[in-house]
Amino acid sequence: MDTGRLKKQLAFLMEIDKLKNIYRQTYIANNDMPSFSPDAEKIPLPVPRKENDAEHSFSLAVFACILSEYSNEEIDVLRVIKMVLIHDTVEIDAGDTFFYTAHLDSKKQEKEQKAAERLFGLLPDDMKTEYRELWEEFEERVTPESKFANALDRIQPLMLNCFRGGIGWKEHKLKYSQIKERNKHIADGSQELWDYVLELIEGFFQNGIIPE
Repeated sequence: MDTGRLKKQLAFLMEIDKLKNIYRQTYIANNDMPSFSPDAEKIPLPVPRKENDAEHSFSLAVFACILSEYSNEEIDVLRVIKMVLIHDTVEIDAGDTFFYTAHLDSKKQEKEQKAAERLFGLLPDDMKTEYRELWEEFEERVTPESKFANALDRIQPLMLNCFRGGIGWKEHKLKYSQIKERNKHIADGSQELWDYVLELIEGFFQNGIIPE
């Protein structure tokens, strides 16, 4: 056994455990009161909690398995799963950027490129190349797999927001037009899924939960 190779692989795996500490702006589907919390006895009711990057990536992998039949094009599902599992790895160094303001961060791409170089650089050279290229593919959104992976990356938080009555949208004072515009690329990966979630979003608008 090549212990040098194994040590590099394990170093990467231990480093990406930090994804559990990177919290996003999307609330999980159900209120949370961890039994191991030292404050468990002081808090009488479950509390709302936002998901972390590890939870988000896990969810996307399951979404890929279950929803792959709705891709616009034939896809390699395993490739999509690999892509969504590592797509947020760079946030360990670069931090999470709120989806609805990410396009305003002029330094975002530079920070994420540096993070990708360091993090994937922990792997053996062949795996460094494979996973760096998968990350780049996701970012470029050109291949059928990357289009579908990006569609899932938008659908999952949308579904959580819908399930929670638009809690995240209301918290950030988002408008219907913003939500629709920033998520329209779902259609690039799956027109069927976009048609479905757009109908859900429109329902929130029609019911006055999110403004124009």
